[in-house]
Amino acid sequence: MPSQNTQVERARTVKADHESDLMAYRGVVSVGVGLRERGDNMTAEVAIVVMVNHKLPVKDLQPDEMLPTHLDGVAVDVQESGEITGIQGGG
Repeated sequence: MPSQNTQVERARTVKADHESDLMAYRGVVSVGVGLRERGDNMTAEVAIVVMVNHKLPVKDLQPDEMLPTHLDGVAVDVQESGEITGIQGGG
């Protein structure tokens, strides 16, 4: 099995290749590289982490709205961020 550093570098390359496509999905707010979550537990598996406002049950998604589970051999993990709002104003 490749080292975690090698896995991270591979995931970064795949992320760069697919980031704009992933950002086009409904509810996606960011795309990064990190560790996959299973339930409430962090695993040691390196993944492309796609943050969404709210995770929806699969039954509520159309086939074209479902994010891939893998891209070019790298796992894709969808994680919920909640609403992200910016701060406006000057200083």
